[in-house]
Amino acid sequence: MRTLVHLSDLHFGRVDAVLIAPLTALVAEIAPDVLVVSGDLTQRAKSAEFVAARTFLDTLPTPQIVVPGNHDISLHNLFNRFLRPLAKFARHITADLEPFYIDAEIAVAGVNTARSLTIKDGRVNAAQMARLRTRLARLPPEVVKVIVTHHPFDLPDAYASAELVGRADAALQTFASCGADLLLAGHLHASHAGTTAARYRINGYAALAVQAGTATSTRGRGETNSFNVIRIERQQITIERMAWLPEAGRFDLAATSSFLRQGERWMPRDGAGLA
Repeated sequence: MRTLVHLSDLHFGRVDAVLIAPLTALVAEIAPDVLVVSGDLTQRAKSAEFVAARTFLDTLPTPQIVVPGNHDISLHNLFNRFLRPLAKFARHITADLEPFYIDAEIAVAGVNTARSLTIKDGRVNAAQMARLRTRLARLPPEVVKVIVTHHPFDLPDAYASAELVGRADAALQTFASCGADLLLAGHLHASHAGTTAARYRINGYAALAVQAGTATSTRGRGETNSFNVIRIERQQITIERMAWLPEAGRFDLAATSSFLRQGERWMPRDGAGLA
């Protein structure tokens, strides 16, 4: 079994500082095999915000798979936005926009969906999908394949399809062709886990799509701060949502959801996802 901690939407520049120490301590206690951060490390892509995000990441376990989000591209500085959109991310966080981790049980691949030409939406392109297919298709079948993006490929029921990453339909065909199992994303500040079976009718294939809420930001959008702990086995994946309890001053288990492999399809163990 492998354990992933999935953080998202940190938004340094709009962080609730009270959460940082309890979060850091709990993640250290969990001791994940891989730490995943699915974008929006900063609020306005300012240098000081990236420095704060880097300092925070340095307190957390490694290895880390970190991808940028739309907030990690400058909004008001047009020179930076269009000519060097992720220069500060590369300088302070990582220059690798397609990070990759592999061991005997899991492979975790990061994909950059942030784009300069849109304010909040994201997109994947054919070249990114081709590289991802090459990486994942050659792996042995016992390896569980995880893809990390900021923008989601599937959504909770309350959200319109406009929130999906651009070219999602084509991307799911790629994921099916290389046997991707688990899709991790953020962006919505809403926790969710479910399969892609209803949205994408791909014969014999359904991935497990998991959203993380915001771990540290004051921009909760009606949901308390939270993050995911994901337990991965070849035939079963369990997602534990750890939510902030302000009265107790700690993160604690709020919900658990398990999914089972049925051939190339992931399906809820109990018939329901993680709301």
